Amino acid sequence: MDVSLVAESGRTLGSRPASRLRAEGRVPGVVYGLKGDPIPLSVKWTDLRKALTTDAGLNALIDLTVDGETNLTVIKELQRDAVKRSVTHVDFIRIDRDAPLTIDVPLNLVGEAPALEAMKGMIDQLLYTLTIEAKPGTIPTQIDVDVSALELGTQVRVSEITLPAGVTTSVDPETPIAQGSATRSTIMLQQGEDFDENFDGEGGGDSGGDAEAAE
Repeated sequence: MDVSLVAESGRTLGSRPASRLRAEGRVPGVVYGLKGDPIPLSVKWTDLRKALTTDAGLNALIDLTVDGETNLTVIKELQRDAVKRSVTHVDFIRIDRDAPLTIDVPLNLVGEAPALEAMKGMIDQLLYTLTIEAKPGTIPTQIDVDVSALELGTQVRVSEITLPAGVTTSVDPETPIAQGSATRSTIMLQQGEDFDENFDGEGGGDSGGDAEAAE
């Protein structure tokens, strides 16, 4: 489902005018792409925030209207203040609904790893987004990654992901997404098992010695 957003063009370029816009509750930005001229613009922060809080997040398809003309767009870049984390600038890019788009999609780990839990290990996520190619209407909001088979020292790789229909990726299939890692508890558990094995071995030897002495 597309999100509708209305922007105003004709903003004055420069840091001071941009600061005034932000003080008025607007976010400066630009729209470009599809061989069209770049258009400096501004959008209401409340409207932009609403567009960003759909299930699609930053990958939402946005019908952006500027000066009465509407184009299908996605957010190419969102700049934030380093301290306040407030949005300071937004870049929209025009897209063709029938042309594949290269975009990053979040990876969502699902499932439990009983073998890893038995060793008090933890799941360490190494890759949080996957770069995919898909037409705008088939872009998933996220891609689930099953980690239930993870054991200590094993990994789930890109090649093991099941991509939705119409979605491809050029990322190296051997790229790790998540792995089973040791924790302090894992090490303590392993040390405890090693101690028990050694103790049992030593105990058996002592018992034999005592028996021989008794004879």
